Amino acid sequence: MALFVEILNIVLPVFIVIGLGTLLRRIGLIDINFVQHTNRLVYYLALPLLLFYKIGTANFSANFNIKLVVASIIGIALLFLISFGYARLRQYPAEVHGVFSQGSFRGNIAYVGLAIAMNAFGEVGLTRAGILMGFIVPFLNFFAIIALLLPHRGSGNHTGARFWLKQLILNPLILASAAGIIWSFLAIPLPLIAERSLQITTGMTLPLALIAIGGGFSLEKLKGDIVTTFLASTGKLIILPLITIVLLKIFGVTGMDYSIGILIAATPAATANYIMAAELNGDAELAGSIVMLSTLLSALTYTIILYLLRSGTL
Repeated sequence: MALFVEILNIVLPVFIVIGLGTLLRRIGLIDINFVQHTNRLVYYLALPLLLFYKIGTANFSANFNIKLVVASIIGIALLFLISFGYARLRQYPAEVHGVFSQGSFRGNIAYVGLAIAMNAFGEVGLTRAGILMGFIVPFLNFFAIIALLLPHRGSGNHTGARFWLKQLILNPLILASAAGIIWSFLAIPLPLIAERSLQITTGMTLPLALIAIGGGFSLEKLKGDIVTTFLASTGKLIILPLITIVLLKIFGVTGMDYSIGILIAATPAATANYIMAAELNGDAELAGSIVMLSTLLSALTYTIILYLLRSGTL
């Protein structure tokens, strides 16, 4: 019983804050404009600052695990291939094909994954999850773009070099993580005034991120092909963590890194999936449904995963 209560104390706070965002939207204290601006604030400023601060002030050699990074990337690549191949076998329309595949492997690490990692393992967990995210986000973006573009090949739908550069190199989360890694590797001291400023600024990141998720949450978005939505959510919440577990064991990853690798793999579908789908001629309605359903179900799957981890079953 005590273990179950401990798990609830990790998972429930995250989803209570998400629920608070939904409540605030319902009673009119915030609106969709607030949610959109908050997402931009978190994505372009608050979260990059948090990643730079936590990674840059950490001991990089003590918190970086190359085996964890490689196993996580391989897991993402395998589920990309599996989900893309399955969609082709099912002969999904082009606009559904890529969205299904993307929703199966691209998770909301920045908003949900970091919050769960911090609740489960404190500041050290947040730092290690942040470093892991910095390395795998470029691969997530790359596979997502491939998944969305390949079904449209030959249709005249092309993206220029600027689009690829923005998604793979100029992503603010990638830049912030890279800067933090370099800062930590070189062991550059952070001036006290800068550190205290970052402490204040970054404190708003995860609460605002979770409120923004809740504020954008609407069961009205959960519509369309529910079977396809459920299959993609199953891939993201169950199949990817299972693949990751096997790979982590093969690579010999243990301890906190093992748990963090699984928790990051188990994140619900990323809210950015909807934006990317709309930008690359995907089925945006399906993308939104996958985000909504996987976020709802992740409260249950995270509880089960954490229980199995803490009980030693995994």
